[in-house]
Amino acid sequence: TTLANLVNATHKLEDKADQIRILFVSVDPARDTTDVLQAYEQAFGPRVTALSGTQEQLRTLTKRYRVSYGFGKPDADGQYEVSHSSAVFIFDRAGAARLLATGADSAGKISIDMKRLLDG
Repeated sequence: TTLANLVNATHKLEDKADQIRILFVSVDPARDTTDVLQAYEQAFGPRVTALSGTQEQLRTLTKRYRVSYGFGKPDADGQYEVSHSSAVFIFDRAGAARLLATGADSAGKISIDMKRLLDG
């Protein structure tokens, strides 16, 4: 997954890894409850923070960063698929989006880009 790839990239940073924080935002607050989000954090480690928000907050966030998400039609059991952009924004210390990582980027490439960003 993209999240696992990001975590692997931070491991490659060795002594700089502590400077990295990964913020995961769920677009499905109905299923991704606080307990589910905490399970993501525990599974992926201390650098990962998992958040969600109201539908209005999520629309504002996705509009700001020009990303998309959507929900499939529920099946007979009420289950549905969630589709979303897979690209990941990487921010600098000032909170400015500086890099965009995609599913095609390896953990090695992402870690090199992160190191360059950290080194200024």
